Parts: sequence; structure tokens; C-alpha cells
Amino acid sequence: MKYTKLGNSDLNVSRICMGCMGFGDSARGQHSWTIDEEHTREIIKRGLDLGVSFYDTAIAYQSGTSEQYLGRALRDFAKRDEVVVATKFLPRTPDEIEKGISGQQHIENMLNTSLSNLGMDYVDLYIYHMWDWQTPIEDIMDGLNRVVKAGKARYIGISNCFAWQLAKANAFAEKEGFAKFVSVQGHYNLIFREEEREMVPFCEEENIALTPYSALASGRLSRKPGVDNTKRASEDAYAKFKYDATAEQDNIIIARVAELAEKHGVTMTEISLAWLLTKVTSPVVGATKLHHIEGAAKSVDLELTDEELSYLEEPYVPHLLAGVMAQNKPSDAGKKHVWSTGDQKIKNV
Repeated sequence: MKYTKLGNSDLNVSRICMGCMGFGDSARGQHSWTIDEEHTREIIKRGLDLGVSFYDTAIAYQSGTSEQYLGRALRDFAKRDEVVVATKFLPRTPDEIEKGISGQQHIENMLNTSLSNLGMDYVDLYIYHMWDWQTPIEDIMDGLNRVVKAGKARYIGISNCFAWQLAKANAFAEKEGFAKFVSVQGHYNLIFREEEREMVPFCEEENIALTPYSALASGRLSRKPGVDNTKRASEDAYAKFKYDATAEQDNIIIARVAELAEKHGVTMTEISLAWLLTKVTSPVVGATKLHHIEGAAKSVDLELTDEELSYLEEPYVPHLLAGVMAQNKPSDAGKKHVWSTGDQKIKNV
């Protein structure tokens, strides 16, 4: 494994971040394909053995059980100061807004619940999961600064935002002397590269770490179309929403991934992540089987030539925004998602 600094922070992270959305009680969340605690523990232990020190979860994942599984496994298998743990919080609910709960109080409540789930006194990175159009960014940044000052979060990050939103938030934080976002977790992979328009150059300029999710496009970049389809591939409606509309053009790139994998004698996972590792700090890679994290770890040591990188990139055509980012506008506030955090079900966020 290789390691690097996470943007403008003191955090030393592995080049692969283990994504924990696939962990948790499938009976208590929005995903039917998540794995139980026994198998979660096996994968986390294997990740630690391979040198993975960076773990990403969220209060929204399976009613908080992802956080619970991760926290218990890390307590049993690792020293707290040798791992970097990130979790995320959701926007305020309509009920919270009606009750007059401020953005600041909402953040404190959410983090306290996450810390309880994790069994930890602090998280290394606390991430604003998606833009909350019904809460002023001034309240969000103030609330995040408060939890940093209280020692409950070492640094803050943001996910699912546009470059202008990140720039606006950090400019306000700098003006007020607040903690600034040190990382951004966006949708970025070999078949979805819209982040390269504004987010990537902005983050390079500001030394903000890129830790993209969907690094393998929900498995599409790890296998040939129609081959060895997983439970997630057949049941994950959200992933289908993000990728099915562009499958024909994306399959051209996927075929080139398969071609280079055969040439190098490696997996498609290794090729896809080796490409992404030339662009970002640490991709978030989900794992629900041991070979998933093993392939991800191997990708760190694979170097592609400039010609191979260009060969993979050349067929790309512009894509429409998909998933959460397609809904990141004021008119869609309160309309799109249902997440469960354990204590409450957050509807239409």
C-alpha cells in the first residue's frame, strides 16, 4: 500500500479508501444487497492486513448499522490512531425545520449519533453528504467549525457539490476563521468524468483532496457487461439510474479496460483504479467480497503508460449529470431521496 496526505490536512491516508456503503443490516436500510456483520469484519480485517487505513461510511447507510459494524471491527482489529475514519451527515429534515432546529444543532445531533454508532470519541473527517438548500451555508460552516473546535471531528469534507459551492463555502470559512473543507467526494470514474470540467482543476489549485465515490461505476468497470453480475448489479436501482442511459457509449471504454487487463495479466478493477489513481488522492472503493479489496489494493502498484491512459480516455463523450448531482438545485430541495439513520427516517431529502 502507498500513503499520502489528505489535501490541506495532517491526515496520512492510504491511496485506497474502503467504502462502507455495502456494510450493514439489509433489513434496516434502502439497500437489499448489503452484507452482514460477520462478512463485514472479514473484509475490514483483510483491508487492514493489506495496509488500507482509510474508511468511509455515513449515518445514512443502512440506518447507521454500517457505522456500527465498522466501529466494532476497527476496535477489535486496529489501533484508533492508525486509521482514518470518515462519516457523513444529511440535510435537516422537514420535521427539524418545522421544530426550529438550527443547522448548527442538527450537525451536533447527527455527529453525536454517528459517534455513538462508531463507538468513538471523534472522527477524522466529517463530510457534508449533500447540499442542503434549506439551511444557509453560514449555519453549516459554523456548525462544522463548532464540532472541530470541540474535538469531535479533526477535519471536514464535502460530497455531491459543484465547484462553485465548494468555493463559496471555503471562502466564507476563510473570512470567518472557520475550518475549511479539505476534501471533496464526488462522482468520478473512467466512464463519468464530468468532475474534470471545474472541480478537478479547482481542487488542484487549492490542494483539496479528491476522494471520489463510485470509483468502479458500481462494478461496471470491474467486469465485462453481462458477466458475473452481482446481487447489487441486478437490484441497485440507483446505480442503474446513473449508468444505464449511457451504457452503449460507456461499453466502448469498458471494452478497452478489459483489453488492457488481458494485456497486463491483471483484473479490470486494477486497470480502472490505476487510471483513477493518476487523477485523485484516494478513491472510495466499495467491497462486499474479499477479492474486491484485494484487487483494489493491487491497483496501487500498477502503472499505466501515457499511451495506455490516453487509450482509455479517448472514447469518452460528455455525460448528463446523474444521481444526487442531477438534483443539486433549489427547485429539487426536499423532493428526491429517502434515507434512514436509525432513529429517524429522513424522507424526501
